[in-house]
Amino acid sequence: MRTRPLTPLAALASCAVLAATLSACGGSAAADDKTVTVYSADGLKGENGDGWYDKVFRDFEKKTGIKVRYVEGGSGEMVQRAVREKSHAQADVLVTLPPFIQQADSKGLLQKYAPEGADAVPAETKSADGTWTTVVNNYFGFIYNKKELKSPPKTWDDLLDGKFENRLQYSTPGVAGDGTAVLVKAMHDLGGKDEAMAYLKKLQANNVGPSASTGKLAPKVDKGELLVGNGDVQMNYAQSTSMPNLGIWFPAGDSGRPTTFALPYAAGLVTKAPHSANGRKLLDYLLSPTAQREVSSVGGGFAARADVKASDARATDLAKIMNGVEVFTPDWDDLSEHLDTYVDAWKTATGN
Repeated sequence: MRTRPLTPLAALASCAVLAATLSACGGSAAADDKTVTVYSADGLKGENGDGWYDKVFRDFEKKTGIKVRYVEGGSGEMVQRAVREKSHAQADVLVTLPPFIQQADSKGLLQKYAPEGADAVPAETKSADGTWTTVVNNYFGFIYNKKELKSPPKTWDDLLDGKFENRLQYSTPGVAGDGTAVLVKAMHDLGGKDEAMAYLKKLQANNVGPSASTGKLAPKVDKGELLVGNGDVQMNYAQSTSMPNLGIWFPAGDSGRPTTFALPYAAGLVTKAPHSANGRKLLDYLLSPTAQREVSSVGGGFAARADVKASDARATDLAKIMNGVEVFTPDWDDLSEHLDTYVDAWKTATGN
C-alpha cells in the first residue's frame, strides 16, 4: 500500500514534533549545537592525556559548555578528508602543518576569520587574507636514541652509514607534515630537488619503510628498535618526558651548521562549518593569553603570540635545544603549488 504524502500543514506539525531533537527538519541534532569538531595533525594531544590539547580543550569545555570532538591524523590525511567532505563539511576547525594549511586554503576549505589575539601573531606565521593563523609555533627536527648513540649524527651523510640499516625511518612525505618536512629540509640543505632525491634514493638502503604517522616513530626510537627517526621539536620534547632515551638533533647542511625551519600548527575555520560560531570561540580560546602561556609549560612548544614571553623551565630547555641552529624560511607558496610534483619525485627515487 502506498503511503499518502503529508500535507504542508501536517509536514509543519511533524517538523515541530522533531524540533526537540533537531535544529530543523533535516538538520543536525540540538545536542550538536554545543559541540565543535576539530580535525588536526598529531602532536599536540598527549599520550597520557597530558598534552596541550588535553588541557586547553578541558578548560574550553568548562568555560563554554561546548564539547570538543577531536579527529587526528597526518596533515595531508586531514586535508584530504576535508576535501572529500567539502560539499557537506563535518569539521569546524582544521589544524595542520605547512604546506598543507596553504594547500587547504587554495582548495577553498577555509573561510576568513581572524581570532581574537591574531594581531599579536607575526605576519609570516598567518595568512595575509585571514584564513588561517598559527596557534603553536614549532620547528622540524630529527630524533635519536641517546642510550645507544653517544652523540647524534651530525650530517645527512652520516645517516648513510651501515649501522643505521633497518634502524632508521621517516614518515611519509605527502601524508605526514613532518614527512613532507624531510623533503623541504633535504632540498634546502643539499642544493635542490634533484640533489635531494639522489640522496634519499641512497638513504633508502637504511630506511625501514614508509610510516603514515610521525608520532609512532618516537616510541620505536626510545625502545631502540630504531636509532633515528624524524619528528618536530614540540612533539618530541613533549614525548621525551615519558621516553627518556629520546634526543633531538638537526642534520647540518652544506654550510656545516645544523639547520631547521619553522613548522607551526596553523588553524583555520572550515568553509561551511556546521558549527561556525563554536569554531570561532575555540580559535579565540586557543590564542588567548592563558592558553598561549601553556604552550611551553604544558605542550612543550613555542607560543604563537609574540607578546607571550614564556619563562618556565620547559621554555628554557627548548631555547637550549634551538641554540646555534640556523633557521631558514621555505617558500611555502611554491611548496604548496608543487607539492604533488615533489612527492612524485620522492616516490620515483625511493620506489615507495
